Amino acid sequence: MGRILNRLEEWIVVIVLSIMSTIAFVNVLSRGFANYSFSFTEEITVNLFVMLTFVGTAIGVREYAHLGFTLLYDMGNRLLKNIITILVGLMMVLLFVILLYFGIKMVQYQVDMGQKTPSLGWPQWWFSTSMPIGALFCLIRSIQVTITEFREQNGKGEQPL
Repeated sequence: MGRILNRLEEWIVVIVLSIMSTIAFVNVLSRGFANYSFSFTEEITVNLFVMLTFVGTAIGVREYAHLGFTLLYDMGNRLLKNIITILVGLMMVLLFVILLYFGIKMVQYQVDMGQKTPSLGWPQWWFSTSMPIGALFCLIRSIQVTITEFREQNGKGEQPL
């Protein structure tokens, strides 16, 4: 399952970034040559950027690419490292559970209210699902990384993600 999730995250990022780049490029060309701007492109680009941010964050967590202050961790013994690992893992899980919960609530509200996007008139929830989906990816990765790090500190070997 880990490899499937890895590829899914990577493909989402590749596809979303390709769409965003293509839309922005076409809009720049239309402004430059035809002096005409596609107003809907900003709406699509901003909403896809949210998806890109969340899925990119999940990849960053998976790859240990997030920023951190490690002075106390590096100087600590195994007990302190275990405490810090569990505490940070719990805080990350809490954050992404909150984002997942409120993301689902937001999508449900938008469906119930029949909200549409301003320019295209598409259902807003199509774009808003990126928040709970991205939060779910981040939640899964946070749990995986915390377990892996805890096992490595206690000599139980690395588990594949």
